[in-house]
Amino acid sequence: MARALLIIDVQNDFTEGGALGVRGGAAVAQGVSDLLRSSEEYALVIASRDWHEPESDNGGHFAAAGADPDFVTTWPVHCVRGSEGAEYHPALDIDRVDVHVRKGTGEPAYSAFEGETTDGRSLDEVLAERGIDRLDVVGIATDYCVRASALDALGSGIRVRVLTDLVAGVAPESSAAALKEMAAAGAEFA
Repeated sequence: MARALLIIDVQNDFTEGGALGVRGGAAVAQGVSDLLRSSEEYALVIASRDWHEPESDNGGHFAAAGADPDFVTTWPVHCVRGSEGAEYHPALDIDRVDVHVRKGTGEPAYSAFEGETTDGRSLDEVLAERGIDRLDVVGIATDYCVRASALDALGSGIRVRVLTDLVAGVAPESSAAALKEMAAAGAEFA
């Protein structure tokens, strides 16, 4: 069996200056690129990104016009396909990415396992085809999409290791709670 790297949502809108930018997002992008240049341990490298529909509330994911987002289930407009905000952060070197997953197209989605590859397959299918039984998880945001993706991977029977120096969260408290939840579900940390 083999180990893969899952890069979660290292996109312009989730890094400093973006619509939902988190502190440390640009550093995560650079750190993941450094990891990819220095490591040969991954049989597969996957990158996910939010890929929301333009001119849509994406199933209620975007706050209604004139309403304030609650930052729990509704959010400001972000990562709209075709926009600069939806693109990978420029410090993220995607040359070693084998598979790209798009999620949240027309609906709320936090986990990379809710998306599909650019050729229409699920992440579960891709991992099974490649014999992946171990997954290192990195990216943004620790307390939302990293958490959801790690928990879904664990639920699929995949061993998960979160590389804690290569994640960034929305808030320290919710990020700490997410790490605790992932640990309780069986995630390892490095």
